[in-house]
Amino acid sequence: MSGPVTLGPNALGPNALGSAGGIQQIIALRQQIIDRSQLLQQIHTPQPATEAPTTGGPAGGFANALKSALDGVNTVQSNAENLSTAYERGEVTDVAKVMLARQEAGVSFEATLQVRNRLLSAYQDIMRMGV
Repeated sequence: MSGPVTLGPNALGPNALGSAGGIQQIIALRQQIIDRSQLLQQIHTPQPATEAPTTGGPAGGFANALKSALDGVNTVQSNAENLSTAYERGEVTDVAKVMLARQEAGVSFEATLQVRNRLLSAYQDIMRMGV
């Protein structure tokens, strides 16, 4: 994502800060920012889990946890791809929602990659141990 948006001194018109119309514009911009923030918070509320807990052993529990985590990452990436495609076709007009979904997909992929690296490192450490 890009950095914060900055407005120049003439962004709201000449002498906008001193006039009543300028104050109204600032209040309207502030309200739009608050509305957008609330929308983004609603998008990112955690969804309740619908899967039943597994009754398998420790290996089954880990395998199921890993599979569900990978499925979650796949779902997030699919959602981001669908939103991006819909935006390109003009069906979705909220670019913030699209960018947020893409960022979320990137972060979840990066977290998955870090978990994989840690698991691989642990496996290599175990294989180097003497018996």
